[in-house]
Amino acid sequence: MTTTKPMLILIAGPYRSGTDGDPQAMAANLARLESAAWPIFAAGHIPMIGEWVALPVLNSAGAGPSDPLAEQVLYPAAARLLERCDAVLRLPGNSTGADQDVAIAERRGLPVYHDIGEIPAVEGQRG
Repeated sequence: MTTTKPMLILIAGPYRSGTDGDPQAMAANLARLESAAWPIFAAGHIPMIGEWVALPVLNSAGAGPSDPLAEQVLYPAAARLLERCDAVLRLPGNSTGADQDVAIAERRGLPVYHDIGEIPAVEGQRG
């Protein structure tokens, strides 16, 4: 299956969930999210992860992902991104934020993929 236009695809999955605030566990979760970026890009699309926006915003406020301010940044950043995104890739794992991302996408009528292989390649891309 192919499409003619590149999509901005939000990669949603666990980031803080199940980490008890452990920075190494959060970094491992972010690396897992980021591992989906290349296949999405290779298929001709633009991958996006909410933390790519939220973490620099938190850093600029002098806060981190375990700071109370994170609640005002992490979920809202993803919600704002979903106003611009064309689809969501929901990776496995318990995540309140990722579940919220899927709910927003479904309300907007956006496709929600659960496997990279479900994402149609842009015509002319190797996918």
